[in-house]
Amino acid sequence: MMLGLLLARAGVAATVLEKHGDFLRDFRGDTVHPSTLEILAELGLKKRFDALPQHRVEQLDGMFADGIHALGDFRRLRPFPYMALVPQWDLLNLLATEAQRHEGFQLCMRHEAETLVHDARGRVTGVVARSPEGPIQFNADLVVGCDGRHSVLRAAAGLQPQNLGAPMDVLWFRLPRLPTDPEGTYGVPGYGNFFVLLNRNEYWQVASIIAKGEADRWRARPIQEFRDRVARKVGFLANRVDQIGSWDDVKLLEVRVDRLRQWHRPGLLLIGDAAHAMSPIGGVGINLAIQDAVAAGNILAPALLAQGRPDESVLAAVQQRRLLPTRIIQALQVLVQRRVIAPALASQAYDKPVELPRLARLLLKSSLIRSLPARILGQGFRREHVRPARR
Repeated sequence: MMLGLLLARAGVAATVLEKHGDFLRDFRGDTVHPSTLEILAELGLKKRFDALPQHRVEQLDGMFADGIHALGDFRRLRPFPYMALVPQWDLLNLLATEAQRHEGFQLCMRHEAETLVHDARGRVTGVVARSPEGPIQFNADLVVGCDGRHSVLRAAAGLQPQNLGAPMDVLWFRLPRLPTDPEGTYGVPGYGNFFVLLNRNEYWQVASIIAKGEADRWRARPIQEFRDRVARKVGFLANRVDQIGSWDDVKLLEVRVDRLRQWHRPGLLLIGDAAHAMSPIGGVGINLAIQDAVAAGNILAPALLAQGRPDESVLAAVQQRRLLPTRIIQALQVLVQRRVIAPALASQAYDKPVELPRLARLLLKSSLIRSLPARILGQGFRREHVRPARR
């Protein structure tokens, strides 16, 4: 959606296909980091974004047995010293509304891209999509696959990502938030599994981190066992865990960390999770995808306006621009997964309390140290900026 907006803004006709009839998908990436806030400001959308329902997070905290400790602090970042938790459907509606102001932008809901169209030389020249009226073919100078970690277009192009490994999956659910609850956004470390609590004002969006492939084993148990685990790990939620009515209220995210060696074929470019699936660590996925989109818009718009169908060197330039920051963030995620998450999930000491190590407590007394995780995740590496539109 961001790329469609940027291309239309530059005067390039752009069509976005969305397979659903609306954007109301629950438990999608809702963490809008300072890097994305800056892009929204550059597009003149920040004021309208601020009007959306949201919770601003200035600090990330950990709930340990010895108390609550600040693990990351956004307040030293500029120009936006916070992260915003915003329903992704609201953000998508904002971008779609802005994009539709530009001539040449088209949004086709309930259109699911199913396969690629090629010319006689093997170049991608469009897609065939399933629509309410039946199959429909869209021809294009360039197809951009933004269809996620299970990308249909990636598979149709014969591109296979390299799996970097993930020792965990995530069970998502929500619980009511009471006025007496703490105000922050928290990680709750533990052995066997642990939790992340996202403050969504009216409710808690809760992630239960479990070992990879354990979801079926959990779902085979009575839901009461899961409720009891939540109550033991996060004591202040104990009086409402019965709101998890059944396993139908718990959604599974199968975590993948992978990356394509080549993000393109003639006439086709892949970005976002279709090119590099990210771990949920740090909530960076949506923000890396938007950075991809901005880089792609900056590079593709002049080429599309000048030469129509861009040659593959232009597509390679997008990958070259975005590959280094993707590698760095994925390397950090894999490091945390291997050194912290995997050993904790493998432990059988389920109810053993976890205290923050003394050295970590001493280091985290420094505001500079606390700001480093926020800077790395919130602003990232090689930040993209929206170039002025030249029609």
